[in-house]
Amino acid sequence: MSASTRQRTVTTVTMWGAVGNLALTAFKLVAGICGQSSAMVADAIHSLSDLVSDIVVVVMVRVSNRAIDKSHDYGHGKYETLATTIIAIMLLIVGCELTISGFGKIHQAMQGIPQPTPHPIALIAALISILTKEFLYQWTNRVGMRINSPAMISNAWHHRTDALSSVASAIGIGGAILLGGQWTVLDPIICCIISVFIVIVAIRMISPAIHELTEGSLSDDTEQQIVNDIMSIKGIEDVHDLKTRRNGTCIILSAHIVVSPTMTVEKAHQITVEAEEALRSDFGQNTLISLHVEPNKKAR
Repeated sequence: MSASTRQRTVTTVTMWGAVGNLALTAFKLVAGICGQSSAMVADAIHSLSDLVSDIVVVVMVRVSNRAIDKSHDYGHGKYETLATTIIAIMLLIVGCELTISGFGKIHQAMQGIPQPTPHPIALIAALISILTKEFLYQWTNRVGMRINSPAMISNAWHHRTDALSSVASAIGIGGAILLGGQWTVLDPIICCIISVFIVIVAIRMISPAIHELTEGSLSDDTEQQIVNDIMSIKGIEDVHDLKTRRNGTCIILSAHIVVSPTMTVEKAHQITVEAEEALRSDFGQNTLISLHVEPNKKAR
């Protein structure tokens, strides 16, 4: 898939997601305020963060697809990873804010301050949100996996967390409506449960993104596969000093390959090209490879 096609795909899917998030944010916010449900207001804020993340994905993926230029010798791939980091940080902030708000309302309930009984409109909003956000998750995640877009996959999980938070909201709101009285505390309790889940998802998203932004190496299994690909080429006797990192959807690697000291420069160049082809066959045509050829000193 070309960079332009990939960008159009990301933009189309994400913009439809943004339309859905905008509609849900407005509906859930009105339903939460009018329906006296703190859980639904929390859900609406979560949807608002989804809308912002949609915008971040569109902008960052557009930048990351720019061609290599004089100021970016390895391309702009890390902008997509930066988008993932921004989305994760947004989720973390939202989760912490909702936790504080939820515990505040629980504290009020424990002191005997009555909590309002949610209106059925809040429950209706939660049910609509579940269906809409689960559909957006399935669609966005499937496309993100197909085009290998970490930012889209992260954004898909943003949709999934919203769907799950709406499930929790529906349980809390429904319980508060049906049971009433002191059970109205279910609403802020569910709000806290939602927020803790959001924080966990954010931490799981931000960890690999920070690893990449700080030039972390690829996994041991991936590096072993790289070594295996190189050693599969006839004429290469050893490989060492392997260095790897990820740049968005692109892998960057360098290594020293050992060949016979009697090998001609032309032959050494040929097997280097073969090794690069083997690596790109496994890791993608946009893989950036630097192989240094050196003679086997032990064979002299």
